[in-house]
Amino acid sequence: MRAPPAVGEDEAVRFFRALGDKTRLRIIERLRDGEESVGHLAAVLGTGQSRLSFHLKALRDAGLVRGRRQGRLTYYALDLAAFRSIARFLESAQTRRDLAAGCQQASGPAAELP
Repeated sequence: MRAPPAVGEDEAVRFFRALGDKTRLRIIERLRDGEESVGHLAAVLGTGQSRLSFHLKALRDAGLVRGRRQGRLTYYALDLAAFRSIARFLESAQTRRDLAAGCQQASGPAAELP
């Protein structure tokens, strides 16, 4: 029996839609090393805080980052559980592909259509 996918289709669409933007990918790259404040991210990425906040909200709504308030500052960090779910989703797709390729090899080459 096949294991269920790591995430549902709706969740996968939400993850990949949020990741489909260069600025958001740059944010993810910066947060790999740990949490950072919005102000520091804006300075490092060379973008305005309002634009950055828009992208952080998209990542937060997708469940890819989480925010933590400390006084007047908000610090963002990756939600590693979400990234593990994405990895399991992609691994299950690869496993299905490998299984399908194995079945096709075991039955011989596909017949050519006229």
